[in-house]
Amino acid sequence: MINDLLLSTNNTTYQIDSLLIMSDAIYLFEVKNFEGDFYYQSNRFYMRPKTEIVDPLIQLKRTESLLSMLLQKIGYNIPINAWVVFINSEFTLYQSPLDLPLIFPTQINRFLKQLDTNTSKVSQKHRALAEKLCSLHVQDNPYKQLPSYEYDQLRKGIACDMCNGLLVLVEGKKCICTKCGHHETVESAVLRSVKEFKLLFPNERVTTNAIFDWCKVVTSKRRINRILSKNYKIVGTHQWAYYE
Repeated sequence: MINDLLLSTNNTTYQIDSLLIMSDAIYLFEVKNFEGDFYYQSNRFYMRPKTEIVDPLIQLKRTESLLSMLLQKIGYNIPINAWVVFINSEFTLYQSPLDLPLIFPTQINRFLKQLDTNTSKVSQKHRALAEKLCSLHVQDNPYKQLPSYEYDQLRKGIACDMCNGLLVLVEGKKCICTKCGHHETVESAVLRSVKEFKLLFPNERVTTNAIFDWCKVVTSKRRINRILSKNYKIVGTHQWAYYE
């Protein structure tokens, strides 16, 4: 199993969420953490009531095609089984055709059990393939090229995981986007914001005060502190404490 692999084929860079190499095939997984009610209509994905989103099946097909070309280039002829996996238990998709390569939250355990029934063993050739793919991982992500900026120049708040808008409000345990209606847990939204903060300011320490100011719409420092303590290792004590 290889996770978060960034590859380049024919001058096109693409990310693979999870890749499982087995004796008979490679399993390619596009992982989505969508939350809420969605529907599939005329080969398009929508979030209810009528917000079109990027079709994860198109993303999957593109990644599968690029990976297939890369495998041929490095001398491997092995089938690819590609799937979109929805991991959020509060995700629902209506009007989904039965023949689409989709795995829903309630199907994940059964799917894994089916994989476990494959008793054939991987060979040294498969291990060599895994090592080769890892060696091709793109270290310098071209999408991380950013213009110059200062902390005070940036608008604070939590960006919507669906439309990227900064019109997100906190209601109880949920963050709700007032632009597209998407909602997710506060913990998930804060953790995404921490990743953004670390990407934009790699030399700054992740502290309760820093993330509280960065998220803006979460009005309780204690809540921020609980989320950080649960998901990160604390270093130091009192006012010198930070998370990594």
